Amino acid sequence: MIDKKLVEEIVNEQLNPDEEFVVDISVSASNKIIVLLDGDNGITIDRCVRVSRAVEQSFDREEQDFELEVASAGLSESLRLPRQYKKNVGRSLEVVKSDGQKLKGLLLSANDSSLVLEIESMVKPEGKKRKEKVVEQFDIPYTDVKSAFVVISFR
Repeated sequence: MIDKKLVEEIVNEQLNPDEEFVVDISVSASNKIIVLLDGDNGITIDRCVRVSRAVEQSFDREEQDFELEVASAGLSESLRLPRQYKKNVGRSLEVVKSDGQKLKGLLLSANDSSLVLEIESMVKPEGKKRKEKVVEQFDIPYTDVKSAFVVISFR
């Protein structure tokens, strides 16, 4: 089986650590290698191709057969790393917490341990006829996040 740490070293040699980073690397028992990349300004197909070629050239198919997939972490992927949250500050997120609670709001900030989500809701105050907009901020530790997706709006 191909060593995951070796794949990670090869991939990291190809990336500019100031702008690009590895989201995930997995190597299955059948040597299917999946590399997910991201960047502070996104990641291009050319960068994925360059990483793919470097990994491909580092292994001998005569010795070990393998399947390789190098891709950018797309919109269908949950945010996994604090760096991904930081690059999406100012965008809408849908967060599912570990307890199953779903929150949808604006990502105000993110640090290495938590994110701050601003959520607007309409609440009817006691004794009033009309609902009023209430804005709340939630500081959510990453350990409480089951999944988080960027919400794309076409408005």
